[in-house]
Amino acid sequence: MADRSESLTVAVLGASPKKQRYSNQALTMLRDYGHKVIPIHPAITEIDGVATVPSLDTITEPVHTLTLYVGPARLENLTDAVLGLQAKRVIFNPGTELPELEARLAEAGVEVIRGCTLVMLRTGQF
Repeated sequence: MADRSESLTVAVLGASPKKQRYSNQALTMLRDYGHKVIPIHPAITEIDGVATVPSLDTITEPVHTLTLYVGPARLENLTDAVLGLQAKRVIFNPGTELPELEARLAEAGVEVIRGCTLVMLRTGQF
């Protein structure tokens, strides 16, 4: 768990421009908490004024946390890209769990969390 006062770079896989989506709410809340956010979306260039990147492998800066908002079927095809990002921590939000990827991340020394980014932020556990 990071110190609340520490600003982290957080990539949001599955970022959505739709306000009702949890990924959009996470993007907003992460910014409200002072974190730098990198939304990942293959077809949109900006979400809420934040430039997006089209894929994990186009991120060119170190990422502390990757928070996931895509289902296991999509994640299976992104395993190498998730591992290649070399984030210090990956958060599997509800509905994104993929045990094989979780195991590979843990083997690589990445902190794996099954939790909700929104709850973690609100309760000081982020």
